[in-house]
Amino acid sequence: MQVNLLRAKILRAEVTDAKLHYEGSLAIDTEIMRLVGILPHEKILVGNISNGERFETYAIPAPAGSRTFSLNGATAHLGKPGDLLVIMTFTWIDDAEAARHEPRVVVLAEANTKILRLTNPAEIELAQGFQQ
Repeated sequence: MQVNLLRAKILRAEVTDAKLHYEGSLAIDTEIMRLVGILPHEKILVGNISNGERFETYAIPAPAGSRTFSLNGATAHLGKPGDLLVIMTFTWIDDAEAARHEPRVVVLAEANTKILRLTNPAEIELAQGFQQ
């Protein structure tokens, strides 16, 4: 049997932009995507901490180092710059592996420039451009 568990999470990402006239999706700084292992065009579940909205979309890479989190298309109606988001991906894992599974999590602060917490020590090298 398999269970669906959290694979990656970005917590307290600050929305930097909202573009209504765009195809859709959430643009995320490529460095931050790599930090937690979110792939381009991967399905994501997003919760807007600031207003309670919750939606599914897909991640698209924004320029590395830009610290961008841009709500695009219809999702632009669900938040505004300054809102805080939680962004999650999930994976199917065998029961035997589930007991050992740890999601990759980053907690951001200060306009996406500071890392408050990073769950996987192997990711520290990828986090060099951030305040610790």
